[in-house]
Amino acid sequence: MAVLNGPNLNLLGQREPEVYGHTTLSDIEGRVRAEASKLQCSISWSQSNHEGALVDAIQQLRGRADGLILNGAAYTHTSLAIRDALLAVRVPFVEVHLSNILAREPRRRESLFADLAIGVITGFGAQGYVLALQALHTHLHELRPPA
Repeated sequence: MAVLNGPNLNLLGQREPEVYGHTTLSDIEGRVRAEASKLQCSISWSQSNHEGALVDAIQQLRGRADGLILNGAAYTHTSLAIRDALLAVRVPFVEVHLSNILAREPRRRESLFADLAIGVITGFGAQGYVLALQALHTHLHELRPPA
């Protein structure tokens, strides 16, 4: 499985702690890797502030990852390019957000990815990533009919 993180998430722990908390992206990665170990699945982890790099990473998932956890950050609300990559690759994914985007300013309440996702986890802080991994793992190994 792959985890892709969008712009400014590299600043977690410093950036707007009243919204995003004090946990760093590295801390979150450690939690997700620990849970992945329990679930006996491997994780690739990346973060980019660049839309094109995220598009490239999504395009490279085909045949390499059976699922994706995506925190598109601000690109969630603006990037048709990332949406188009998700449509092209068709890897099952869970959209995750640290803050509850539905309780934020109107522009952040909209997601260009949510209708493509198998689910959206929003507002649970760092724990949302672990919940996303658990949900994606269940979807892939228990809910999806055998091929």
